[in-house]
Amino acid sequence: MRIELRHLYAFVAVADSLHFRRAAERLNVAQPALSRTIAQLEDAIGEALFVRNNRQVRLTDPGRIMLEESRQILRQIDDAVLKTQRAGRGELGRLAIGYTDFAITGELPALLDDFRRQNPDIHFDLSFGSTAQQLDELTEGRLDFGFVTGPVLTPGLRSRPIQRDRFIAAVGDNHPLAGRKSIRLEELAREPFILGARSMWLHFRQMLEQICRQAGFEPHVAQETFNSETMFAFVACDFGVTVHLECATNYVRKGVTLLPLEGVKECLVTEVAWREDSVTAVQQAFLDRLDKMLPPEEVK
Repeated sequence: MRIELRHLYAFVAVADSLHFRRAAERLNVAQPALSRTIAQLEDAIGEALFVRNNRQVRLTDPGRIMLEESRQILRQIDDAVLKTQRAGRGELGRLAIGYTDFAITGELPALLDDFRRQNPDIHFDLSFGSTAQQLDELTEGRLDFGFVTGPVLTPGLRSRPIQRDRFIAAVGDNHPLAGRKSIRLEELAREPFILGARSMWLHFRQMLEQICRQAGFEPHVAQETFNSETMFAFVACDFGVTVHLECATNYVRKGVTLLPLEGVKECLVTEVAWREDSVTAVQQAFLDRLDKMLPPEEVK
């Protein structure tokens, strides 16, 4: 005979009260039916769980072991039900989140910290990736959210802006322009540029090249890097200059001076993107929190 949960509930009720009538009342079943359930359990195990006589009911040694294990099993069942219900309400689970350099030096850390404080049982799997990589992973279902350079035009994805950054220049502290309060972009026309590799920074590079052309020059790329940290390290060593975003003010290494760019009005927008066809409860909880954290924006 297969042991079922009803056998364990009946057994624990009798073991707690050591009285079949009181246990039957607690379970709202007839006493003969409860006695048959306990007998079925003992037959299935092959051991007597209770010593019964006219005066008392007490547990046998095997019965005490069975009681300990049964309580553990029933606690696990209760925990499983609770966790399943919490997952259904979006209170429990994991989120796979991708990000760019601009997102992680901008609004993303504050957004994640706020969500984590409100939802301590939802955990993040964070991964750095280019905008193109993240859009592919979102489409394939390997990411829940991607914090990417906008605009997001990929079919099947929705997005909303989380930050807008103006372009700024970064030069070494010893550079002749470092003492200025601001500069014009064309003043960098003859400078060697340290830029993010086109394979990882495609959207940014396209925008930068456009505003450089508007200023009358093509940037001379002396060195490509894969992340902002390396880029600023090269700038600090006077290997060249760079144009970055104002979110870099949240992360400035020693030896680098950031300068506003006069006359450059363009902004680069960082957006959070997600699949529109299947939003889970955990994903919806994240979107709901973003609605509270971010200014009202049209979702695309």
